[in-house]
Amino acid sequence: MDTKLLELLVCPVTKGPLTYNRDKQELISRSARLAYPVRDGLPVMLENEARPLTDEELGL
Repeated sequence: MDTKLLELLVCPVTKGPLTYNRDKQELISRSARLAYPVRDGLPVMLENEARPLTDEELGL
């Protein structure tokens, strides 16, 4: 994931920052508790494509 692109992207639900999980190929929105997939190097920023994050994944 290009770091410059990551700086520009925000969560479409909360407009908050995202972090990149390289192992799972996901962009993480802690505030929305969602993980957006990255497919073939392209982030899929659709709420209905995101998966919910568990408390464990969020470190809670």
